Amino acid sequence: MAMAAIWTGMVAVSVLGGLLLGNGPAVAAAAMEGAAAAVELCLSMAGVLCLWMGVMEVLRRSGLSEGLSRLLRPVLRWLYPSFAKDSAVMDSISANLSANLLGLGNAATPLGIQAARQMSRRSPGVASNELCMLVVCNTASVQLIPTTVASVRQAAGCAAPFDILPAVWLASALSVTVGVLAAKIFAKFWR
Repeated sequence: MAMAAIWTGMVAVSVLGGLLLGNGPAVAAAAMEGAAAAVELCLSMAGVLCLWMGVMEVLRRSGLSEGLSRLLRPVLRWLYPSFAKDSAVMDSISANLSANLLGLGNAATPLGIQAARQMSRRSPGVASNELCMLVVCNTASVQLIPTTVASVRQAAGCAAPFDILPAVWLASALSVTVGVLAAKIFAKFWR
């Protein structure tokens, strides 16, 4: 709600400033140009997101997502020890992590919410250490393929939208490492 008020205030101040300075036609032209660019960006991003959502569905139907889940299980058991034997929760977490690895934040969000709901059934009204770890891992969002960012770069006219891979990998590794270590440390000392 606060962000809506901030954005509305910024737009109102900009429009009033443009009108007071005699730049009304330029403000109107910029607004129309910005709206057109926003629609174009959304459509180009939708195509890339549809492609990767399709890839996720193929992985799920072919059983490869289950294989990925088995591959990730040792790490997930260490991160979420209380849920190591709960296959439904672990599958939801694994699907969420898989979507994050592919850079599909839009797909990862509902999967993360599903995992959080399943996890919260054990301790209603209280965030367990594992639930906090899920939030940390989602916020850090480790990515191998930054699909959404690459699609934005491609829509903006970038010739090589994936040339950011080394920086994304480094940032992902650092943010996840720091986040997981902080969550583990706080879980031990903050009870």
